[in-house]
Amino acid sequence: MRDDSVAFAGQNIPEAALTRLGQTRGFVFDMDGTLLLGNERNHDLKPLPGALEITHWLTERGIPFAIFTNGTTRPPEEYAAMLGKLGFALPDEAMMTPASSAVDLFVQRGYKRVLVLGGDGLAMPLRKAGIEVVAPVGKPQADAVMIGWYREFTMNNLEAACYAVWGGAQAYSASQALFFATAAGKTLGTSRAISAMLKDLTGCRVQVVGKPSIHALKAASRGLGVRLKDMAVVGDDPELEVPMAHRGRSLAIAVNTGLGNADSFSHLPPTRGPHLTVHGVDELLRLLQRQAL
Repeated sequence: MRDDSVAFAGQNIPEAALTRLGQTRGFVFDMDGTLLLGNERNHDLKPLPGALEITHWLTERGIPFAIFTNGTTRPPEEYAAMLGKLGFALPDEAMMTPASSAVDLFVQRGYKRVLVLGGDGLAMPLRKAGIEVVAPVGKPQADAVMIGWYREFTMNNLEAACYAVWGGAQAYSASQALFFATAAGKTLGTSRAISAMLKDLTGCRVQVVGKPSIHALKAASRGLGVRLKDMAVVGDDPELEVPMAHRGRSLAIAVNTGLGNADSFSHLPPTRGPHLTVHGVDELLRLLQRQAL
């Protein structure tokens, strides 16, 4: 039987995946656990091996990329400035959060007023897009409820969100992931917990606008100017980046430097698993350099 694989870094990599990697026209990178690690509020950040180098290599070759974090503690431009100080080659527009894809979707749907369960990281991008941000107090009217990182969440906030939904607002969540990667290990997110309470009380459907939704991938595609099938999505979470890549028929690349490890993706069926697995983005860079020769 013919072995259609290439030996690299002690593993056999499918030749078809390498061919697709060489044909990739744009990249979407996860942040926490893929390019860097910090604490639960994205402080004390440190780039992972190869992270700075791969962004510089892509920039030098004119290959567009986005860094997409499901975190909403900051607006995208603040994340971009923070990563710039660490040495990343990153224009503001290359940084994306669920607020980025939420704006993309909400403008399409004509929403004018959005109740925000989160801080400035969610509210500021909405305001910049001309959407009125509604505070989660009293019995507000809104077109949508947007849920993000919100450790300060109270029962009064929950009650306000319930009244907004009972009044006709659609509910959206930055993420439904249980955890995200930090230097201390797994840290519990807030979007899923708040969404569960809102859904239980109102019976509403909560739509995800961050990873792994197709809304997030399409927003990245439009921003990069690259077709979904010509993109690669790189991440450490088997519940986020790999499923999102498959939804857009993009190239799914898994790294083992965050939540994931060598066994984290083994439960996925072959047709839904990563097309390519590397230890980290340093190995991915070496593969890219090899394909470019």
